[in-house]
Amino acid sequence: MSKILVIDDERSIRNTLKDILEYEKYEVDLAEDGNKGIEMIRKNEYDIILCDIKMPGIDGIEALEKIQILSPDSPVVMISGHGNIDTAVESIKKGAYDFIEKPLDLNRLLITIRNAMDKSNLITETKVLKKKVSKKYEIVGDSPAISKVISMADKVAPTDARVLITGANGTGKELVARRLHEQSNRSSGPFIEVNCAAIPSELIESELFGHEKGAFTSAVKQRKGKFEQATGGTLFLDEIGDMSLSAQAKVLRALQENIITRVGGDKAIKVDVRVVAATNKNLRTEIEEGHFREDLYHRLSVILIEVPSLNERPDDIPSLASHFMSQICAEYGMPEKSITEEAIEQLQKMRWTGNIREFRNVIERLIILCDKSITSDDVVNFARPLK
Repeated sequence: MSKILVIDDERSIRNTLKDILEYEKYEVDLAEDGNKGIEMIRKNEYDIILCDIKMPGIDGIEALEKIQILSPDSPVVMISGHGNIDTAVESIKKGAYDFIEKPLDLNRLLITIRNAMDKSNLITETKVLKKKVSKKYEIVGDSPAISKVISMADKVAPTDARVLITGANGTGKELVARRLHEQSNRSSGPFIEVNCAAIPSELIESELFGHEKGAFTSAVKQRKGKFEQATGGTLFLDEIGDMSLSAQAKVLRALQENIITRVGGDKAIKVDVRVVAATNKNLRTEIEEGHFREDLYHRLSVILIEVPSLNERPDDIPSLASHFMSQICAEYGMPEKSITEEAIEQLQKMRWTGNIREFRNVIERLIILCDKSITSDDVVNFARPLK
C-alpha cells in the first residue's frame, strides 16, 4: 500500500485529506507543521508528500528544501490558500512535483497524486534496473593486479580527467570504463559507447559528430552524433586505435575546444562530455608507423590504466567462476550449479588467450553440458571446443 504524508496546520484539512485518501486505499500519516513533518520523514519513507506553504515555525518552502535532502525521490505536492504565480514558480524551482491552490479540487488532487505515484514507481524501477546493470558490469576479483586497476579507477572517477584504458581483447576494458562513469559526478548522465573498429571509416565521422540532412546520399534527416548524445555524461571510445586519421583530427578538436561540427554543416555545437578511450593496440607503435596522431594520444592519456590479462590474475578464477555461474544460471532460469576445488585448479592451469570473455564462454559451456556439480574431468573434457 502506498504511503502518503500530509503536512498542514489546519486540522480540518488534514482530517479531510486522510479520510479521502484512505478511502482511495492509501496509507496516510499526518503532521501539523513543518518541523513535525521533517521529523516523520526522518523516521519513515513516503511515496508522496503533500505540504502546505503557510505554516507556523518553518514554512512549506523551507520544509520542501529539507525534504529534498532527506527524501529526494519522494514527489512533493505543495498546497496553499495564498497561492500566486510567484509562489508556484518558486515551489517548482525548489523541486516540488506540483502546486495546488486551496480550496482543493479533489479530482485534480487525486489525478496529481496518481501521476506523482507513477513517477515515484518509475524512479524505483529505474534504480532497480541500474542495480542490475551495475551488477552485470561488476569488476570481479581481489588479486593485487585487478585491485590496482579498481583503486586507480575509483581515484580518477570523481574528476573529469580523460582516461586511456589499455589491455588485450577480453580483459574487461569496458568494465573499467563503466566503473569510471558510475563512480563519477556524471553517473546520472548517459554512458555512450562507440566501437571504432566496428564502424566503417567513411561512417565514423557521422557516427561521432552527426550529420545534417542531405550531407550524403542516405542522410534523409538530421542526426545527432555520439558526442551530442553523451552530453552531460561519458563517451567511451572503444578500440580507438582503429579510428581513421581524419576522424582523429576531429576528435582532437572536440577534446581541445569542446566543440563539434556535424558532417555537412558549419554550425559549431558546444558539447560537455568526458571521454574515456580504450585500445588493445600499442599506440606508441601506431604513432611511429603513422597510424595514430601523437597529439591525440597525449590528449587522451591524461590517466593511463592497463588492465591485466586473466593469465596475470589466476587467483581471481574462483571468484570469477562463482560470479559467472550465478549470472548464467539466473539467465537460463536453472538451479545454480556447484564446481569442485579440483575443477577450479584445472581452470587455473589453463592459458586464457581470450581472457575474461573466453573464460565466461567456458563456464557457460560447462553449465550447459555438465551435471549439478562441475568436476575436473568435466573441465578437461569440455573446456576447449571439440576439434
